[in-house]
Amino acid sequence: MKEFTIYNYKDTRSGFGEGLLELGRKNPEVVALCADLTGSLKMDAFAAEFPERFIQVGIAEANMIGIAAGLTVGGKIPFTGTFANFSTGRVYDQIRQSVAYSEKNVKICASHAGVTLGEDGATHQILEDIGLMKMLPNITVINPCDFNQTKAATLAIAEHDGPVYLRFGRPKVPTFIPEDQEFIIGKALMLNEGTDVTIIATGHLVWESLEAAKELESKGISTEVINIHTIKPLDTEAILKSVAKTKCVVTAEEHMRHGGLGDSIAQLLAHKLPTPMEMIAVDDRFGQSGTPAELMTEYGLDAANIVKAVEKVIGRK
Repeated sequence: MKEFTIYNYKDTRSGFGEGLLELGRKNPEVVALCADLTGSLKMDAFAAEFPERFIQVGIAEANMIGIAAGLTVGGKIPFTGTFANFSTGRVYDQIRQSVAYSEKNVKICASHAGVTLGEDGATHQILEDIGLMKMLPNITVINPCDFNQTKAATLAIAEHDGPVYLRFGRPKVPTFIPEDQEFIIGKALMLNEGTDVTIIATGHLVWESLEAAKELESKGISTEVINIHTIKPLDTEAILKSVAKTKCVVTAEEHMRHGGLGDSIAQLLAHKLPTPMEMIAVDDRFGQSGTPAELMTEYGLDAANIVKAVEKVIGRK
């Protein structure tokens, strides 16, 4: 089992904030818009340094998306920021009509995704946002796993021509991806090679999958762990190559089972390589109030449940 160094514990939203500030210094066409959550989205440093390129729209998320779409016509690269629930569910019509259908170069940046938003509860936690976004034509969907990968993703999407949904979170999590790791949109990252089972994870569940892999290795189970940071376009080549070798797969995500990463991989395997598969995801439930750690356990989104899923799927080979 490959050993990973934990460099620090940071929230992924801070990776976005640092990436946005760096972009502001590099590219004068980058502008930022926020819906009254500048501090929560870590956009305050950008706003302070580039006030002429920052628009505080207030609690008017639909208006924010419309303004962002309009700014692209003049060649600007707008980054919008609010909670994931308000970035997608509240403004789905505006994203569909003004951004996706029109193929506008808007970067929809969404913090506080999943149940790890914590105590704010079900009305602020969204578990269906990846599904909402990936079903829209023309939109790239990215869900990085730690601070360094989120910063790298933020920088990368500015170079990508087209709409992007970038999803990140609130809690401090281990930073284990090297700072100089290249971020390639649509290219999976192999974290650990194995032969008995493939674990394909995204976001906060990547670290949990590595923790699960450690325990599985101690039980004699050789585990391949793949970080799928780009949900759409999906790296089908990497997935099929790994699953052809291990003959079974577990997916892990902080998202609803319906419409998430697991669904995309199940469709791929059904068409190309039917394989025993288990999914770690939220099973048709809304969120609730609690600490991030409590909720991850309550919804089965942790290393212990990944281990159980692996043992189950291996028994189905």
